[in-house]
Amino acid sequence: MIQLDTNPLLRYANPLDADHRVVLDVFDYYKTLQTDLCIVPQNLYEFWTAATRPTSVNGLGFTAEEARKSLDHFVSRFHFIPDSAAICPVWESLVVQYDCKGKVAHDARLVAAMKVHGLNSILTFNTVDFARYPNIAVIDPRTVLPAS
Repeated sequence: MIQLDTNPLLRYANPLDADHRVVLDVFDYYKTLQTDLCIVPQNLYEFWTAATRPTSVNGLGFTAEEARKSLDHFVSRFHFIPDSAAICPVWESLVVQYDCKGKVAHDARLVAAMKVHGLNSILTFNTVDFARYPNIAVIDPRTVLPAS
Protein backbone atom coordinates (compact mmCIF):
# COMPACT_ATOMS: atom_id res chain seq x y z
CA MET A 1 0.00 0.00 0.00
CA ILE A 2 1.18 3.48 -0.86
CA GLN A 3 0.01 6.69 0.79
CA LEU A 4 -0.94 9.50 -1.57
CA ASP A 5 0.10 13.05 -0.91
CA THR A 6 -2.57 15.55 -1.90
CA ASN A 7 -0.70 16.99 -4.88
CA PRO A 8 -1.25 13.92 -7.13
CA LEU A 9 -4.97 14.16 -6.33
CA LEU A 10 -5.02 17.80 -7.41
CA ARG A 11 -3.32 16.94 -10.69
CA TYR A 12 -5.68 13.99 -11.17
CA ALA A 13 -8.70 16.28 -10.81
CA ASN A 14 -7.30 18.95 -13.15
CA PRO A 15 -7.09 17.83 -16.78
CA LEU A 16 -5.25 21.07 -17.64
CA ASP A 17 -2.34 20.29 -15.32
CA ALA A 18 0.90 19.39 -17.09
CA ASP A 19 1.22 16.24 -14.93
CA HIS A 20 -2.41 15.12 -15.28
CA ARG A 21 -1.57 12.33 -17.77
CA VAL A 22 1.36 11.19 -15.62
CA VAL A 23 -0.92 10.79 -12.62
CA LEU A 24 -3.59 8.92 -14.61
CA ASP A 25 -1.00 6.52 -15.98
CA VAL A 26 0.67 5.96 -12.60
CA PHE A 27 -2.65 5.34 -10.84
CA ASP A 28 -3.59 2.83 -13.56
CA TYR A 29 -0.15 1.21 -13.32
CA TYR A 30 -0.48 0.62 -9.58
CA LYS A 31 -3.98 -0.75 -10.15
CA THR A 32 -2.59 -3.35 -12.57
CA LEU A 33 -0.04 -4.30 -9.90
CA GLN A 34 -2.90 -4.59 -7.40
CA THR A 35 -1.13 -2.07 -5.19
CA ASP A 36 -3.56 -0.07 -3.08
CA LEU A 37 -3.18 3.69 -3.13
CA CYS A 38 -4.32 5.09 0.20
CA ILE A 39 -5.85 8.35 1.29
CA VAL A 40 -6.55 9.70 4.77
CA PRO A 41 -8.97 12.45 5.85
CA GLN A 42 -6.20 15.04 5.66
CA ASN A 43 -5.97 14.45 1.89
CA LEU A 44 -9.64 15.37 1.62
CA TYR A 45 -9.25 18.54 3.72
CA GLU A 46 -6.21 19.68 1.77
CA PHE A 47 -7.83 18.87 -1.57
CA TRP A 48 -10.97 20.84 -0.69
CA THR A 49 -8.90 23.84 0.35
CA ALA A 50 -6.87 23.93 -2.87
CA ALA A 51 -9.67 22.87 -5.22
CA THR A 52 -12.12 25.54 -4.02
CA ARG A 53 -9.51 28.32 -3.93
CA PRO A 54 -9.71 30.67 -6.93
CA THR A 55 -7.33 30.01 -9.80
CA SER A 56 -5.92 33.52 -9.32
CA VAL A 57 -4.38 32.32 -6.03
CA ASN A 58 -3.12 28.92 -7.23
CA GLY A 59 -6.36 27.00 -6.72
CA LEU A 60 -8.50 24.98 -9.10
CA GLY A 61 -11.52 27.29 -8.85
CA PHE A 62 -13.92 24.41 -8.22
CA THR A 63 -17.42 25.00 -6.92
CA ALA A 64 -18.33 23.25 -3.70
CA GLU A 65 -20.32 20.71 -5.72
CA GLU A 66 -17.37 19.96 -8.02
CA ALA A 67 -15.09 19.51 -5.01
CA ARG A 68 -17.63 17.24 -3.30
CA LYS A 69 -17.87 15.03 -6.39
CA SER A 70 -14.08 14.74 -6.46
CA LEU A 71 -14.00 13.72 -2.80
CA ASP A 72 -16.68 11.08 -3.42
CA HIS A 73 -14.64 9.75 -6.33
CA PHE A 74 -11.44 9.60 -4.27
CA VAL A 75 -13.11 7.70 -1.44
CA SER A 76 -14.54 5.19 -3.91
CA ARG A 77 -11.35 4.78 -5.98
CA PHE A 78 -8.65 4.73 -3.32
CA HIS A 79 -8.24 2.84 -0.07
CA PHE A 80 -9.61 5.24 2.56
CA ILE A 81 -8.03 4.98 6.00
CA PRO A 82 -9.94 6.86 8.72
CA ASP A 83 -8.22 8.94 11.35
CA SER A 84 -7.20 7.39 14.64
CA ALA A 85 -6.51 8.98 18.02
CA ALA A 86 -3.05 7.40 17.81
CA ILE A 87 -1.99 9.82 15.04
CA CYS A 88 -1.75 12.97 17.17
CA PRO A 89 1.03 11.86 19.55
CA VAL A 90 3.03 10.43 16.63
CA TRP A 91 2.60 13.72 14.76
CA GLU A 92 3.72 15.70 17.81
CA SER A 93 6.80 13.54 18.15
CA LEU A 94 7.66 14.02 14.46
CA VAL A 95 7.27 17.81 14.40
CA VAL A 96 9.48 18.13 17.47
CA GLN A 97 12.09 15.59 16.35
CA TYR A 98 12.39 16.98 12.81
CA ASP A 99 11.90 20.65 13.72
CA CYS A 100 8.87 21.03 11.46
CA LYS A 101 7.73 24.63 11.20
CA GLY A 102 4.93 26.09 9.13
CA LYS A 103 3.35 24.15 6.27
CA VAL A 104 5.67 21.16 6.57
CA ALA A 105 3.76 20.22 9.73
CA HIS A 106 0.97 19.06 7.38
CA ASP A 107 3.40 16.64 5.77
CA ALA A 108 4.38 15.39 9.23
CA ARG A 109 0.73 14.55 9.86
CA LEU A 110 0.62 12.41 6.72
CA VAL A 111 3.78 10.65 7.89
CA ALA A 112 2.23 10.15 11.34
CA ALA A 113 -0.84 8.55 9.75
CA MET A 114 1.45 6.35 7.66
CA LYS A 115 3.37 5.20 10.73
CA VAL A 116 0.20 4.45 12.68
CA HIS A 117 -1.23 2.44 9.77
CA GLY A 118 2.00 0.63 8.91
CA LEU A 119 2.70 2.33 5.56
CA ASN A 120 6.21 3.24 4.47
CA SER A 121 5.78 4.70 0.95
CA ILE A 122 4.28 7.97 -0.24
CA LEU A 123 3.56 9.13 -3.80
CA THR A 124 4.22 12.86 -4.10
CA PHE A 125 5.51 15.53 -6.44
CA ASN A 126 7.08 17.25 -3.42
CA THR A 127 9.76 14.69 -2.67
CA VAL A 128 11.99 17.15 -0.81
CA ASP A 129 9.22 17.75 1.74
CA PHE A 130 9.37 14.12 2.87
CA ALA A 131 13.12 13.52 2.58
CA ARG A 132 13.65 14.37 6.28
CA TYR A 133 11.83 11.21 7.39
CA PRO A 134 13.96 8.05 7.49
CA ASN A 135 12.35 4.76 6.56
CA ILE A 136 9.84 6.48 4.27
CA ALA A 137 10.13 5.66 0.58
CA VAL A 138 9.32 8.88 -1.28
CA ILE A 139 8.10 8.20 -4.82
CA ASP A 140 7.86 10.91 -7.47
CA PRO A 141 5.08 9.93 -9.93
CA ARG A 142 7.28 11.10 -12.82
CA THR A 143 9.78 8.33 -12.00
CA VAL A 144 7.38 5.37 -11.70
CA LEU A 145 6.85 4.44 -15.34
CA PRO A 146 9.69 3.66 -17.73
CA ALA A 147 10.29 6.28 -20.43
CA SER A 148 8.56 5.45 -23.69
